[in-house]
Amino acid sequence: MSAVLELSDQQQLLRILQIFKIQGQDKHRRPVLRIIGKFFPVDVSIDVLKKYLEAEIYPSLNGRPFSILYVHTAVKRAENFPGVSALKSIYDAVPAKIRENIEAIYFLHPGLQSRLFLATCGRILFSGSGLYAKLKYVNRLDLLWVHLMRDEIEMPEFVWEFDEETDRYCPTTMDFEDEESNHPSTVYASPSLDYCRASARCIA
Repeated sequence: MSAVLELSDQQQLLRILQIFKIQGQDKHRRPVLRIIGKFFPVDVSIDVLKKYLEAEIYPSLNGRPFSILYVHTAVKRAENFPGVSALKSIYDAVPAKIRENIEAIYFLHPGLQSRLFLATCGRILFSGSGLYAKLKYVNRLDLLWVHLMRDEIEMPEFVWEFDEETDRYCPTTMDFEDEESNHPSTVYASPSLDYCRASARCIA
């Protein structure tokens, strides 16, 4: 079993992997915070991540409105997914002014479990924050470029490869979604907060 990384090593790992990076603009000329989920190492603590964002990312936004691109491609819970509860903890620690400046969150290549979980529990876990209303699922890269400047956003090769495989083998009926279908209106029995928190630990 590998030893737990020292705090300085965890911080350096975040810098090297560039999991979080301000890169490019959306079509409204707002900066984009790109997050590559597959690069997230499980041996980096949430506290270290919070401090990294405070020191390296938030100052670069300069108080401007911005969009978030979360790339969920090839994320595996056991290897590089901290859990939705951990992500919510990170989000709750974001200063209010920065949260207010989030204009849109583009969730690229959402897994079925993640999508169903957010449809069921998203409003509860992120109640009062307005985060859920800003979430937009994007199934393919060509649909992402409708919203973001393609020439300014770098994507790892595995993202392109996954997209090509999806285009080859999966039906495209989910590609053309309007605003309403992006947030399913199916009525479920209202889940409890404890249920959502428990489910969040095992959803990838």
